[in-house]
Amino acid sequence: MALGGPQKTVLQLVGVVVVMGALAWAAVPFYDWFCRVTGFGGTTGVAQQESDTVLDKTITVRFDASKERGMPWEFIPVEREMEIRIGETGLAFYEAYNPTDKPVAGQASYNVTPYAAGGYFAKIACFCFEEQVLEPGERVQMPVTFFVDPEIVEDPEAKYVHTITLSYTFYEIDLPEGQAALDPQAETKTN
Repeated sequence: MALGGPQKTVLQLVGVVVVMGALAWAAVPFYDWFCRVTGFGGTTGVAQQESDTVLDKTITVRFDASKERGMPWEFIPVEREMEIRIGETGLAFYEAYNPTDKPVAGQASYNVTPYAAGGYFAKIACFCFEEQVLEPGERVQMPVTFFVDPEIVEDPEAKYVHTITLSYTFYEIDLPEGQAALDPQAETKTN
């Protein structure tokens, strides 16, 4: 049975909607993967181990901290910048303080500028990989272990980078279930 005018058009439109829905559904994970692989948009890499090669060339790494509006913590880098050799493992700390009278959970998002350096900045360990919960009045120093991949010197755009800025933004998230059950103020919020 051959489909005629309106039926064929409806099937074509349904097909277009299905394809567009599938593309929209796949766009976010694909974009995330693309950014992690290429460093696009300042997305950093994640490394399982330190670099095997350390060059005599140095690079300055600056550290920046900010908070989303409404995040009650104080959040600062302990050290504003450091100079390391390319390929050398660096260790930096950020400090967070919860001045409130209740536990507050937070998660950090991050990026690297200039964007051309994002794919060469590799984190080995980072507080940003997990959510953080600070108790009332708690102050912590959170480490990030990283290196700049020696392949940066071969990249036509990134090889002229002399300074990299690592930026974190903390935003408030819901307390984990077990932690929320212990917070007496959480009970009054839900009632």
